[in-house]
Amino acid sequence: MATLTIGEPNEKQRAFLLAREKYIAFGGARGGGKSWAVRVKAALLCLRYPGIKTLIVRRTYKELQNNHIEQLRGMLHGIARYNKSDKLFTFCNGSTIAFGYCACDSDMDQYQGAEYDVIFLDEATQLDEMWTRKITACVRGVNAFPKRVYYTCNPGGRGHGYIKRLFIDRQFEPDETPEEYRFIQALATDNKALMAQQPDYIKQLQALPPKLRQAWLYGAWDIFEGQFFEEFRTEPSRANIEASGCSREQLIQARRWTHVIPGFAPPVGWKLYRSFDFGYAKPFSCAWWAVDYDGRLYRMLELYGCQRDKSGADIANEGVKWDPDKIFARIHEVETSHPWLQGQKISGVADPSIWDASRGESIAEVAARHGVYFTPGDNHRIAGWMQCHYRLAFDAQGVPMLYIFDCCTAFIRTVPLLIYDEHNPEDLDTSLEDHVADEWRYMCMARPIRPVATEEKRVPLNDPLNQFA
Repeated sequence: MATLTIGEPNEKQRAFLLAREKYIAFGGARGGGKSWAVRVKAALLCLRYPGIKTLIVRRTYKELQNNHIEQLRGMLHGIARYNKSDKLFTFCNGSTIAFGYCACDSDMDQYQGAEYDVIFLDEATQLDEMWTRKITACVRGVNAFPKRVYYTCNPGGRGHGYIKRLFIDRQFEPDETPEEYRFIQALATDNKALMAQQPDYIKQLQALPPKLRQAWLYGAWDIFEGQFFEEFRTEPSRANIEASGCSREQLIQARRWTHVIPGFAPPVGWKLYRSFDFGYAKPFSCAWWAVDYDGRLYRMLELYGCQRDKSGADIANEGVKWDPDKIFARIHEVETSHPWLQGQKISGVADPSIWDASRGESIAEVAARHGVYFTPGDNHRIAGWMQCHYRLAFDAQGVPMLYIFDCCTAFIRTVPLLIYDEHNPEDLDTSLEDHVADEWRYMCMARPIRPVATEEKRVPLNDPLNQFA
């Protein structure tokens, strides 16, 4: 009878194999032996518990083939039978290991109605949040086996924000139980087998570009390679605080080295704008902006058409499916009731596609019926993204040309998660939740600026209106 030989796990792998929480994430850096731990854990569970159904998921089938299937065929030879057409290992006790992938939305169809006792999401940050939620919803069934979801992950990728929220920041929604979540930090140096086989591996990681090195070598989650708007800051960094000699609170009050600030009523004389990106199945995005005398943008308010779960949290990239009449009636209501907007002249800019009348009344015409008017936005994407970057740049004193009021949660949530398009590195990945970014881009193109100068200027700390910037 064949015997399963797995070798000796390192300390972090052992912690992963013994973990009993419902949701367990293992990762943080490259080379920590995460994929090995997934294969071993799946095999041990199937041998120990008759009749359970396990699933290993990667983004593509090729990744599954290269990283798991071939290795498991060797590991489980004589122990489990592999059916190539079904992509399924079956053990003599009836337990199974299946494989799934999700490179695009249509791949979600394979999980419709499926039930598993255990799911492994390998390289979970490469999966969209919506995909992850739908796949993990398949962990269900009537047998007595306690259901589990295991994640392996590195910083970066389209699912970075979701994994970071749950396991790093531990910011839970009302229906999420903190005690059910555990994160096991893995570094390359934990993997003694790798260090023995590739003694230069750490040197290879140290030679990477700074951001990639921080993520892959040290498992840093606050910044990652591929982030499209890496300049965006929700608060001053530790380095900025130390260099300035000021506290975090002082810098935020002075609006230095941060883009997110507390809101305030725009002073008389500042121009007001409204930007808009239409969506139905995907969210629509509308924002109201003030422009000061230096041309600096302030995102004051937003209306984001995103579905919410029962706890009130946004469901990533799922629209509320409002028809145009309902959208613009709501926008009109905001502009006639909010004290910052009542009676004000508001210039509107929107996605040029809303003027398409090929199927009857255009969306722009519907808006006009509700007293909401726009001009077509400049839709040159690359030039628009450059304007966004210009706005985000800090001058030598830490003052940007863009501020976001802290009530604009859709901007704060979605913009940091956008990554570059792997096929067009000058553009962002449009499969992500980019609706706020598009609407912001139209606004930037309506008020284009030159790159921010970085010459040294002395700016008084107590200058709340940036009069001396």
